Amino acid sequence: MKRFLTYLVFVPVAVLVLLFALANREMVTLSLDPFGGGDPTLAVSAPLFIVLFIVLALGVVIGGCAAWLKQGRNRKAARLARTEADRYRAEAERLRSQLAGAAPREPQVALPAPVPF
Repeated sequence: MKRFLTYLVFVPVAVLVLLFALANREMVTLSLDPFGGGDPTLAVSAPLFIVLFIVLALGVVIGGCAAWLKQGRNRKAARLARTEADRYRAEAERLRSQLAGAAPREPQVALPAPVPF
């Protein structure tokens, strides 16, 4: 079932990407030289769909890095909480071992039940 749902989603997306690539095969010149008017120094000629896919991939990478940096505070809090939990777990184990090694206590006597009025 999971494989069917995967095909149900990815096959139409792949068809749309293929149609987009076929519709945008014209060569474009990407100039990275803001001052070179007629003959730019830093220029790349490539099909439009390749330029758009590269820009999309760069956007995903930059967005992922920004999200990772923004979540640094949460990762630090989780790391501190994990350290504290480990410390408390070790202390609980130490106290359990001390309690197990202690002399057995006398059984406690139950108090009598209260008398109703």
